[in-house]
Amino acid sequence: MDEKLRILLCEDDENLGMLLREYLQAKGFSADLCPDGEAGYKAFLKNKYDLCVLDVMMPKKDGFTLAQEIRQANSEIPVIFLTAKTLKEDILEGFKIGADDYITKPFSMEELTLRIEAILRRVRGKKTKESTMYKIGRFTFDTQKQLLTIDDKQTKLTTKESELLGLLCAHANEILQRDFALKTIWIDDNYFNARSMDVYITKLRKHLKADDSIEIINIHGKGYKLITPENE
Repeated sequence: MDEKLRILLCEDDENLGMLLREYLQAKGFSADLCPDGEAGYKAFLKNKYDLCVLDVMMPKKDGFTLAQEIRQANSEIPVIFLTAKTLKEDILEGFKIGADDYITKPFSMEELTLRIEAILRRVRGKKTKESTMYKIGRFTFDTQKQLLTIDDKQTKLTTKESELLGLLCAHANEILQRDFALKTIWIDDNYFNARSMDVYITKLRKHLKADDSIEIINIHGKGYKLITPENE
């Protein structure tokens, strides 16, 4: 790596936490280990991080609560949840908060590293792209600034919202294939990522509801289609 990317690692299992930190450092990352959610939030406020890896079940403040507070302070920073839970409800809760990935224990160190690197590549690649503007009905969408604007109202989208809306705009009035969107944004088209994408589609519909001429429709068995007036 050309530069050390800094990771906030929150894990209450001392042995696992130290093992993860040492492994990430060996892979060229800078990793700060916190034993609970409160310590994690204090560290987040004091330092600048490129990515957060948060255990869900932590004392003082759980990973979901910590992620929500982090998202309020910085809506763009990538978040990966670590958990021993495999319940769909818990995983969906993580995605609703805006998780970029969700890894269930036990997992291999190599798997975590590969997922971290995939997310960081996507984020860094997005930042190096030139600004792309889309006209969506009465909305203007700036993919680089992640801003959706209508009249005098601006909405700052999360990274996932922006990436998904960007794909829909690039395929406006055409079918955006579900598996293509999943592999492009979520890397993997598994069940949990598919449910996460459904959550983000719902969020985008809410953002776009101010213009009745715009609609995101489900194409059964295929994907989604952004219906928008053709630009003249």
